[in-house]
Amino acid sequence: MPEIQLKGLIKRYGNFQVLHGVDLTMADNEFTVLVGPSGCGKSTTLRMIAGLESVTEGEIYVDGKPISTLEPKDRGLAMVFQDYALYPHMNVAQNISFALRLQKVAKTEIDKKVKEVAALVGLTEFLHRKPGALSGGQRQRVAMARALAKDSDIFLFDEPLSNLDAKLRGQMRAELAIMSQRVQKNMIYVTHDQVEAMTLADRIVVMNGGYIQQQGSPEELFKRPANKFVAGFLGMPPMNFLDGEIEQRGSDTFVKGDGFDLRLDGEKAKIAAKHTSKSVTLGIRPSDLDYTQNAPEGQSLTLDVLVSEYIGAQSVLMCNCGSNRVTVEVNSETPMALGETLKFEVNLNRVHLFDRQTEEAL
Repeated sequence: MPEIQLKGLIKRYGNFQVLHGVDLTMADNEFTVLVGPSGCGKSTTLRMIAGLESVTEGEIYVDGKPISTLEPKDRGLAMVFQDYALYPHMNVAQNISFALRLQKVAKTEIDKKVKEVAALVGLTEFLHRKPGALSGGQRQRVAMARALAKDSDIFLFDEPLSNLDAKLRGQMRAELAIMSQRVQKNMIYVTHDQVEAMTLADRIVVMNGGYIQQQGSPEELFKRPANKFVAGFLGMPPMNFLDGEIEQRGSDTFVKGDGFDLRLDGEKAKIAAKHTSKSVTLGIRPSDLDYTQNAPEGQSLTLDVLVSEYIGAQSVLMCNCGSNRVTVEVNSETPMALGETLKFEVNLNRVHLFDRQTEEAL
């Protein structure tokens, strides 16, 4: 499969700049997910690769060949859109084969290809139905089958699951993951949903404000976020952020803030002690707070429980820590009542420290 490179990619609409010199290389047979909030530039980047948006500055390369000035049909790409973009007067088989018929492919070859991709995405029994007689999930499968029928080396997905309900989204995520393993193609996928990014990607590219904030495997970005934005964007429920000051007390290093005073251990203590600015933001994931009646001083937070959201095996607690709001994940069978003041031990090996001014990870 071809390598895809974006070099110094800039996009402007008049005086408004959407992308600020994006550099990105996507390896062969890689599922790359561009993720970020609305307006971060992820869809614009995808549309520029597809040829649906022009490049203001920079270049897009496929296998070392520049493609920025080529027409979309000449780029060897297939794209799946958010709104399916199916022809309502054609049945499923006709929608899947549309591009092949335009290319004057032999009918026997078209029939073979349609059956092949329909089986791949579970549409064999629906080939004679029209889109109006299909569910949202089935329509999205038709859109994927149509892209697969083109036999392109590169597949582009522009938020393909955003119109589906929560249950269907979960099912389609699993089907996409299975399909990507079977098809063995380069896939570039755009979403604002970090769960989709974490579950589908070989590589996640987090974008914000037209810049790439960080890229890497889901595990790498979750465990070692480069800055506060990435840390807060990936993970559900989101990471807790507490502003504090680094204090040295003899040989011990503490982070002290409104409602908390935590003693750092090991590598975290060494990093904090060397930091020239003493003002930091402490990041704690909700799953790294453990309820215990004997939480040791300097390793725990005292929290006032405000709200408990029951979600099955887990409950999500909204709590106060001084003037800070803190979210905690607990086992639903943990005995606690609203209004209680409880202690939670912090997994200090997993906390994150960010410079409060630059928001970069220490």
